[in-house]
Amino acid sequence: MRHSLPLTPQFYVTAPQPCPYLEGRMERKLFTALQGEHAAKLNDALSHQGFRRSQNVLYRPSCADCAACMSARIRVADFRPRRSHRRTLRRNRHLRRRALSPWASEAQYALFRRYLESRHADGGMADMDIFEFAAMIEETPVRSRVIEYSDPEAGSALVAVCLTDVLEDGLSMVYSFFDPERAASSLGTYVILDHVEIAREAGLPHVYLGYWVPGSPKMHYKARFPALEIYHNGAWEELGDPEAWSAESHPLSTPPIAEQVARITLPDIRSAGD
Repeated sequence: MRHSLPLTPQFYVTAPQPCPYLEGRMERKLFTALQGEHAAKLNDALSHQGFRRSQNVLYRPSCADCAACMSARIRVADFRPRRSHRRTLRRNRHLRRRALSPWASEAQYALFRRYLESRHADGGMADMDIFEFAAMIEETPVRSRVIEYSDPEAGSALVAVCLTDVLEDGLSMVYSFFDPERAASSLGTYVILDHVEIAREAGLPHVYLGYWVPGSPKMHYKARFPALEIYHNGAWEELGDPEAWSAESHPLSTPPIAEQVARITLPDIRSAGD
């Protein structure tokens, strides 16, 4: 099934499949290809409207009777770490950060496998081999970095990795993983906190965290970050009380696909000769 606007990227819809966040529901995505000389502009524009990047694709949930998934981002200027966040920062202050070009390594893949086997053994990535992993890291048409965290007290062992896109208004954490044997270190939280600091140093106003889903235990941790905004009904707004948001399903939760596509604001990518 395909929907498109004249002289713009073409949008498609995936076939329904089981939702990874809410049991008993079906997931469907609206997506478009990310390619060509204007890929960065398109990535920026659609990220502002709740889309996420996966390799050469931009996607956004578009489920038939559910609108629970909402893109989330932290406002860097207003972020103040909570007491638990300060403890996490102290526990991990000895770690060393390296920002690298998006190139996969065997050390990254070994850590990725340990992470999946411990946290997501039955997930969609469970069977990903090293070639598919390399594609996830390296197939990017936009400005991306691999942020590695190593422990000099453990022989510079790699303990966490995040694939990060640099947007015009922030950092987008595309995918992160960490050593599951260091659960007490709260490495996942630490990587987010460090990205807030990277964005602050770079003068970027936001850190994009992916989707927050009320009612999903997997996504609950995102609501613990102050200054969190969600993309809801076509606009960014303060999360407020997480318990006030509902994950109830309804057949009128989302408008028709053609209407969703018509509401998307696209960047002006016409060349001077058009």
